[in-house]
Amino acid sequence: MSPLIDTHCHLNSESFRQELDDVVQRAEEAGVRRLLTIGITADTSQACVDLACRYAGVFAVVGVQPNYVEEVQSDDWTRIVELARHPEVVGIGETGLDKYWDFAPLDLQRAFFHRHIELSRETGHAFVVHCREAERDVVEVLRREAQTGPLNGVMHSFCGNEQAVTECLALGMHISFSGIVTFRKNDELRSVAALVPLDRLLVETDAPYLAPHPNRGKRNEPAWVRLTADCLASVHGISPEELAARTTENAVRLFRLPPPVEVAQS
Repeated sequence: MSPLIDTHCHLNSESFRQELDDVVQRAEEAGVRRLLTIGITADTSQACVDLACRYAGVFAVVGVQPNYVEEVQSDDWTRIVELARHPEVVGIGETGLDKYWDFAPLDLQRAFFHRHIELSRETGHAFVVHCREAERDVVEVLRREAQTGPLNGVMHSFCGNEQAVTECLALGMHISFSGIVTFRKNDELRSVAALVPLDRLLVETDAPYLAPHPNRGKRNEPAWVRLTADCLASVHGISPEELAARTTENAVRLFRLPPPVEVAQS
């Protein structure tokens, strides 16, 4: 069985606190051999690094999520920059734009988006983009940054339309899908997922959020990324084994991860 990589989860979430060892163990048993835990503030980024030091298969992504940029304290960005150079850190983010929640001015979100991409280039780490009801604005930022040099990033939990995915792919971005793509009435997103070349495709849970069908509404966890991967395999008309192999290869390349070993058959 080909191993999988959950490229986006939040293991520092309070909902995991009492059973995190079990959650990580269940992921391992399900063949999910690498977990990328994502920071949304300076404090949670530090917590993600701590978890990456604690668990062998866990790696950290550090940054300030757009809804929290107005709460940044004077030394928070300095902390992010320092954490970005920690050996357990493999990515920058999550960053991006969010027009669904009115938690931070869009101009400030844009400024931090550019700042994260700059840090991505300085460190060589891929950047992780949060985009909620802001596809046009995100693409505008990415186009501007692409004029400076190639983009090395991923659109996390992609929910955009055909035009948005086409533009992001043209800019060199990877596209990651969460459990949303498995929801029964989401044929439109599955059609969009079918447009993503297999060498740009990633899978994630965004756990503890967005549990895939048939577990929708429950607390999500990394072991369930295989449900999303199986859905995407069907969308692309390939076997779950090939889908797992391709997305794992992509994640290893993008985030410069140590390749996981094959999962032993029981």
